[in-house]
Amino acid sequence: MGKGTLSSVRAIEPTRRRKEAGPRTAAWHDRVALGKQARLHAPLEDHAIFDPTELRADPVELLGRQGPSRVAELLPVRYGRMVSSPFAFYRGAALVMAADLATTPSPGLRVQVCGDAHLSNFGFYASPERRLVFDLNDFDETLPGPFEWDVKRLAASLEIAARSQSFRRKEARSIVLAAVRSYRESMRAFATMPNLQVWYARVDAENLMTRLRQVARPERLLRVESLIATAKTKDSMQAFRKLTREVDGQRRIISDPPLIVPAEELLPAADAQQLHERTGELLAAYRESLISDRKHLLDQYRFVHMARKVVGVGSVGTRAWILLFEGLDGEDPLFLQAKEAQSSVLEQYLGISEYANHGERVVSGQRMMQAASDIFLGWQRTNGLDGVDRDYYLRQLRDWKASAEVEGSLPEGMSLYGQVCGWTLARAHARSGDRVAIGAYLGKRDVFDHAVAEFATAYADQNERDHGALRAAIDDGRVEALEGV
Repeated sequence: MGKGTLSSVRAIEPTRRRKEAGPRTAAWHDRVALGKQARLHAPLEDHAIFDPTELRADPVELLGRQGPSRVAELLPVRYGRMVSSPFAFYRGAALVMAADLATTPSPGLRVQVCGDAHLSNFGFYASPERRLVFDLNDFDETLPGPFEWDVKRLAASLEIAARSQSFRRKEARSIVLAAVRSYRESMRAFATMPNLQVWYARVDAENLMTRLRQVARPERLLRVESLIATAKTKDSMQAFRKLTREVDGQRRIISDPPLIVPAEELLPAADAQQLHERTGELLAAYRESLISDRKHLLDQYRFVHMARKVVGVGSVGTRAWILLFEGLDGEDPLFLQAKEAQSSVLEQYLGISEYANHGERVVSGQRMMQAASDIFLGWQRTNGLDGVDRDYYLRQLRDWKASAEVEGSLPEGMSLYGQVCGWTLARAHARSGDRVAIGAYLGKRDVFDHAVAEFATAYADQNERDHGALRAAIDDGRVEALEGV
């Protein structure tokens, strides 16, 4: 194995397939047959296909459809962030890609999909056992769907990110191929494992560093070690020091419009007071979505203040609140984030969710796909001051969260990162889908890898055109954007 490369996903895989598989049941062989039969419906080579016609929906018009349900004054921030680069546009254009993926061949092998599995939606966070783990960390669009939709979203994001760093075409292709190969080989490995072994599989920071020390250059290790060290500083206390100040003896969230705006600055005084009082009732409803020990822990905190916060790229305009709680004393804070959960962008193509509450949809999908989830992860439905019911999910605002920065990446580092993402996505899909059938469908050869890499190249080209369309719409005044925020 050459320095700085991974000859196999096993270099980062924390689990191993069984050395000797026991006798396979007829049901297991039926699942293998199902996967191989799916190739007749969607040959592996067909995953290269992306051939949009003149009937393809206007991407700017599609994005505009999401506007009416969002906070109007924040839409210019969303468009300003998306137009900053093709990669930023891609991050915010999950709906556009969902519309495109709905026209592509599919073998019909479904899993719980993330729905927005681009590389920036993977990263580190703290497990309940206070270990730093690596996993998917955004599930706003999660829904049961075709496994390859997530794989193609990840692959295209790597191609687009590689272009943003001016990597050579050959380097970009190698990065994408390595990530998809990691997914395929990992899924085939998971297909041989017992159910509990799949369920308990995870990548934690300690294990990842052990593996990387075997293959990565020293300067790359230093960057990862720095990322991990920084992640461990991002917790409620860090947020408390950065986002609050003392006012008349009470801690209050600072104002930094339009990114952070306390409730009392958004509303007339009477409405702000009503919102504060109603929030107590809403937290009681959220509490019921937690398991018993987490309810007990939450009860030891007192809600003191709230503010609206702008988050992400594609999520800008959906309602997101940060909630400050006080525990034992003034130096025992808890920050929760309540984020609005609207219908998944996948629903119009894959069918509506089985969950009546979209907050519950997000939480259930997250728990299904993640190896470990935030201890305060829960949901509620809120009737706002405007009389509109809205769904929310809640979790800690910061709990050792960090993801890799695209800017300044080197091909070697992005390749390693992509392979970890590929393994992670395979493990997430293996928990909910038929991993035996999917592994059999993907096969031992690299046909799927090259097909998806071809798709990623074609889709990156399309993404650049779509980004240009948004730029043109802003320049001619059809879309209002607030750039640099």
